[in-house]
This record gives sequence, structure tokens and C-alpha cells, in this order.
Amino acid sequence: MRDSRGSPLRRAIALRTRLLLAMVGPLVAVAILLGLAGATLIADVVRRTNDRVLAGALGAIAETVQVERGDVTLDLPPAAFGMLENSERDNVYYRIAVGDTLLTGYADLPAPRPNDLTIDEPRFRFASYRGQRIRIAEVRRALPAIDRPVVVQVAETLDGRSALSRRLMIALLVGEILLVGIAVLLVRPALGWSLRPLSRLRGAVEARDGRAAPDLSPLETGPLPLELRPLATAFDRLLAQLDTATAATRRFTADASHQMRTPLAVLKVQVALARRGSSEALDEIADASARLERLLTQLLALARAEEAGASAPLERVDLREVAVRVISRHIGQAIDADVELQLEAEAGPVMVTGHRTLIVEIVGNLVDNGIRYNRRGGMVTVAIAPAGDVPGDQVTLSVRDDGPGIPRADRDRVFDRFIRLEAGDGAEGSGLGLAVVRSAATRIGATIALEDAAPGLIVRLRFPR
Repeated sequence: MRDSRGSPLRRAIALRTRLLLAMVGPLVAVAILLGLAGATLIADVVRRTNDRVLAGALGAIAETVQVERGDVTLDLPPAAFGMLENSERDNVYYRIAVGDTLLTGYADLPAPRPNDLTIDEPRFRFASYRGQRIRIAEVRRALPAIDRPVVVQVAETLDGRSALSRRLMIALLVGEILLVGIAVLLVRPALGWSLRPLSRLRGAVEARDGRAAPDLSPLETGPLPLELRPLATAFDRLLAQLDTATAATRRFTADASHQMRTPLAVLKVQVALARRGSSEALDEIADASARLERLLTQLLALARAEEAGASAPLERVDLREVAVRVISRHIGQAIDADVELQLEAEAGPVMVTGHRTLIVEIVGNLVDNGIRYNRRGGMVTVAIAPAGDVPGDQVTLSVRDDGPGIPRADRDRVFDRFIRLEAGDGAEGSGLGLAVVRSAATRIGATIALEDAAPGLIVRLRFPR
């Protein structure tokens, strides 16, 4: 599958699975760490416990080593070896030597160096004997009248220790598996309960799917957790923006269709008259076509001024060059209306930060309005004041006409779409000129103001630094 831009879609992990992994993953990691620590502890406990039994057997044997008439004697107690009996039937070995002379036991049992042992202090070590690993407990004794060291050793194989370690490790592993399994079983319904508000939010959105008319009112989701409130608020805000945009679009479409209906009806009537041979019909057709063309041009200009949000990509624009170009385009219209066009600007470029296309639309609509709503023999003056001549270092462009002006009470209304006031000399317009000017000025960060010219009107446009 691919998204709207043609890029392949990557399958996302379900939120429930993410949360389950996020909760169970650390639990499994902790269980592994506890298992490793438990294994180390078990090995140490098993070693210490069995060494204690081995030390007891070693002590019992070592206590029987005595000196009688200058000779070393030994009486092996059966209980000492009974202590080392277990279910695994480990082999038990022993060795008692006086110096290098074997007194009794297994002669090939690995013997220590006597000097490495401390008198009457047992020592434990692992060794290999007859192909098996063994644990040896050994002690050095000093007997009276005996100048050689007496070494007593007791050893056993490790089968019993290994079996005990295995049983404890299996018990630990089973306990950890049961713990993790029970935790997973308990976490799943807990996740379902935790995600229920999200399901309720999704249900509120899906409930509006398939309706003939889109419902853009705020969602009814009931109480939501703190983490989901920003999401619901943002969604409601988006719905409000969509509602505003669609309402404006519906209103704009209705107004545009209403405004276009009149010139189209005139064209239809005049075409019928022209077919009957009326000589004036062609003039009416041309006039209606011009009005329709102007209306469509204004609608496109307004759409262009409002597209892509409130801001436009800015660039450096020569305001004087734009004014000269716009005046040149409207010379024919001014001659037909018996209106004089005049530019008041210093020589050289006057640079502003804006969008060239939008600035051309602004100045063009202001000049067109100045000509259209002027008196015969009047004048339209386009004046540019550079930053050095204006407080606040702003560049100002003003368009002044000698027409009837706009009453103060109506100056806020004239920026709305399709608003036309009473105009002198029967001037006709679409009611979109100042709406285009305000929308385009807002996008480039400019401000617009209407002032009295006594007589006439001054439209003053201020560009930011």
C-alpha cells in the first residue's frame, strides 16, 4: 500500500501490542536478571551448605588422630562418613598422611603442600580425581612429639551438589515463568480497560462516518483521561476550522453563483434579441461579457489571495515598478472614464518585502476602484512614500480618487465580499475589489486604512520594514 504521496506505507505496530511489549519487556528483563542473580546465589548456598557438612566430616576424622607411644594412631568413626551420604550416592574419598608417609586412605588423592595449609584451619578446593570433579576439604594438624605435619583430607564427588542446584534452578525458573505468565494474563485486560477511553473517542469519530451532511460539531466523548484531552481538544479545534472553512466556501459559492446569474441572464436575453436583428444587442452582449469577465477575474484573484493559509512566501519587490506597470495597464480604462492617472514617487526603486503577484493584485484593484467610482474629469493619484519619509520606517502606498468617498459608517462593510455601496454615475462593480485587497494585504503582513480626501477617498497601504 502507498500513501497520498506515493510512498510505501510501513505497517505500524498496534498500540495495544506496543503497550504490552513496553510493560512485559521490562518485566522479562528483570526476571532474567533475577534468574542470573538467583543462579549465583543458589550456587553459593549449595557450596556453603555442602562445605559445612564436608567440614564436619573432616573435623570428626581429624579429632581421632592421636599420638600413642610416639606413633600416630587413627580410629575412623563411621558417623563421619555417614554425614556425607546422599540420594545421589556420591563417592567419598579420604587420605591421612604424616609428612610424605601415607597413614591410611587413597594414596593417589591429590595432596596439598603442607606449608600451604594453616594449622587446624580447614581449606576447601576443587580438583579432578579418577575422571570426576571432586570437592576436597583438608586440614593440617600439629601433634606433640611429631616433627612432621599431619594432613587430613576428605573429598566427595559433586553429583549431589549438581542435583540440588538443578532442583533449585528449576524451581526458580518455574516461579519466574509463572510470574511473567500471570502478569501477561493480568496486563491484557488492564490494557483493555485503559484503552477504553480511546475506543470511545474512536467510536465518536466513526459514528459520523457515512452521513449525508458532515457533522463538524465538537465530539461527544464523555470524560476523558488527562492524556487524551489534548487530542480531543485538537480534533475539536480542527473540526471548528473545517466548519469555518466550509461555511465560508458555501457562502462564497452561493454569493458567486448569485452574482454570476445576472450577467448570464443578460447575455441570454441579448443573444435572443441579436438573433431577431436588434442592433443594440451586440453592445449589451459585449458589456455583459466584460462584467462577467471582471467578476471571474476578481473571484480568481480572491481565491489566489486566500489560498495556502494566511502567509505567503516573501520576496523583495520594487513597489515603484509595480505601480508603473499597473498604471500602464489601466490607461485605456482611465481614458474611457475621462479620469487622469498620476504617479507620485521618487526616482529609483522602492523595495518592500512581500509577494509580487499579491502586490500587483492589491494595487490593480485600488486603481480600478479609483477609476470606476470617480467622477468624469477626476484624477487617481498613486503615491509612494519611502521609509525615510514615514514614521516607524514603513513604506506607504496610497491611492487617492476624487469620487464620492465612503461614509465612515460603511468603511468596515466594504471589505466584505459582494458589498456594493451607492456609487455615483451608475458605476458597476462586483463588490470584490476591497475584499481582494484586504485578503492579499493580510497574507503579506501589510495593513490597510481608509481616509477622507475631501472630496474623494484615500486608501493607504503600509508595508512592514
